[in-house]
Amino acid sequence: MSSNELTDVLEMNGEERYDYFLSAVLEERNIWILINADNRFLKLVSEEEGVAHVPVWPSAEFAAEYAKGSDDLTPKSISLPDFFKKWVPGLTKDKREVGVFPGADGTLWITSPEELKRDLQEEMSSF
Repeated sequence: MSSNELTDVLEMNGEERYDYFLSAVLEERNIWILINADNRFLKLVSEEEGVAHVPVWPSAEFAAEYAKGSDDLTPKSISLPDFFKKWVPGLTKDKREVGVFPGADGTLWITSPEELKRDLQEEMSSF
């Protein structure tokens, strides 16, 4: 992906990035997170609502772009079956939301793990 394409997608609004995320994840069958050197995944708390969430991306390139300037974070893929079977129940149990695809302006779509799973499954069934 060229840097122009990367920039264009990152400058989309939250809803457009969410739709892009769903399509890209279904094509690749992976969701991307960022982990640190201790293999711990990145967790954030949104400033406005104080919601704890795990940011996710549709590709390693977007996750790496977000992590630019941080020596400690690297992209890691999670297969869609693992996300459905392990991550959704774990995040739900821990009361963590999912921050889907942060944009260039820092905005993102925050949703419950169950809702993201439903949206992905609905997209899969329409393929």
